[in-house]
Amino acid sequence: MLFFHRLTITQLCSKESYLFNNLPHEVVDIGIRNATAKRFAETNIRLPKLSELADPVGYNESRRTELELVDPHIADPRNLFRVHWHNTLLHRGITNTPEYTVLNKEITGVDSKIIVALGNRFPMIKAHKVLPAYGCLVPRLISGQFNPIEHRAVWPSTGNYCRGGIAISRILGCRGVAVLPEGMSRERFDWLHQWVSDDGDIVRTAGTESNVKEIYDACHEMAQDPTNVILNQFSEFGNYIVHRAVTGPALEKIFHNACENGALNACAYISASGSAGTLAAGDYLKQTLGTMTCVVEASECPTLLYNGYGEHNIQGIGDKHLPLIHNVMDTDFVIGVSDKACDALNMVFNTPAGHQYMKNYRYIDETIAAGLTDLGLSSIANILAAIKLSKYMGYGPNDAILTIATDGAEMYGSELEKSIHSKGPFTEVAAGQHFGQYLLGAATDHVLECTKRTRDRIFNLGYYTWVEQQGISIEDFEKRRERTFWDELMMLVPIWDNLIDEFNHHGMQ
Repeated sequence: MLFFHRLTITQLCSKESYLFNNLPHEVVDIGIRNATAKRFAETNIRLPKLSELADPVGYNESRRTELELVDPHIADPRNLFRVHWHNTLLHRGITNTPEYTVLNKEITGVDSKIIVALGNRFPMIKAHKVLPAYGCLVPRLISGQFNPIEHRAVWPSTGNYCRGGIAISRILGCRGVAVLPEGMSRERFDWLHQWVSDDGDIVRTAGTESNVKEIYDACHEMAQDPTNVILNQFSEFGNYIVHRAVTGPALEKIFHNACENGALNACAYISASGSAGTLAAGDYLKQTLGTMTCVVEASECPTLLYNGYGEHNIQGIGDKHLPLIHNVMDTDFVIGVSDKACDALNMVFNTPAGHQYMKNYRYIDETIAAGLTDLGLSSIANILAAIKLSKYMGYGPNDAILTIATDGAEMYGSELEKSIHSKGPFTEVAAGQHFGQYLLGAATDHVLECTKRTRDRIFNLGYYTWVEQQGISIEDFEKRRERTFWDELMMLVPIWDNLIDEFNHHGMQ
């Protein structure tokens, strides 16, 4: 991988910069670092390096054997070595290629291949957000910025990131606090109640998916207490770095594996906006495979598309603002998808009537239909966006679009119940109508091909959130226009890996 460095890490993260605390590149408190390392060693906690999470196949045989004996859904420190894309469906083994599915024309109605990495293989929360939670907290631990005895890790989120943060906090012996809108799915709250030690560590803010500012407001209040450390996924560059370093290579391996049955053209990578962390994989894929990067948002809340606002139910892609860690100037498309389509297809993919329709009238193999339960609401949105892009670009059978399923249907059982209750009995006829309207009938509306002017307009939207409301300096804000800024962030990967090695080694002394 080639990077063109104009700044050193010290210059990039000067002490006058917001980035200094956000991106530690050296030990800033040796006393706290050493005490934490000793404490971790006494409780058998060892931290994996980012390079190990990017290539867990390289684990030695003893670690792989040990992991097979560990329950992947408990707060066991060894599960830190499962925070990667290479887990199997039952989470016990490690696969050479991350598990994925290829959606063909029988499902999508388009000739191109839609290749979907499966995020519900991650441990503890069955969603990929446990990875950025690790990437955001660990740099603070290994540098001595975060003291597990004194500090609380505060995880603002619309659902999965705060669950990942609670899981990582509990494993590392830290107190974690989840901050999320009260209108999120019941399953998220059920999980949180099982993992927190005190229900007071679940902070419910007003609203639903689109109410991100309300989350920020709650965090501002909590930040008045210096023992609260806010790990805001929307502005934590560790979120960007860990996805570019780990998710990007995972998708590259998936693509090459998918090509074993014939050559494919890697055309695009698609991900919902969300915190923009997962979009960082697109920067990696752009360098290695030459893909375009496409951002998905709800058409009911078209912030990037039209400077718009609104409410929607595609849980996991909180919006009405532009994340600080979104590399806007390397974004090629913005694609709007309706939450009505996602809710409708959630019923098709996860009800007996939907499966009967797909079997009897679409002749879709039962195994393929069963695999659709790997797709949560935002995963369905990503796939619909891929269909729209394929139609817009006229892609053919040798063209491939890469995307991810951030979580599976198990997180949305209560949302499925709401949909069925609001529409009445769900029949094969209704399933056919939804399949035809929202999959086969997906149109190319709300597809924006980005020009320089478009990117500047979207980039400038972030000013109002980050400079005016959140106090980021205009200098730090403007740095993000340049591709070199994002490339230079990746210099921190070997630095953090070395600090992790030192941390683990010191604890054993």
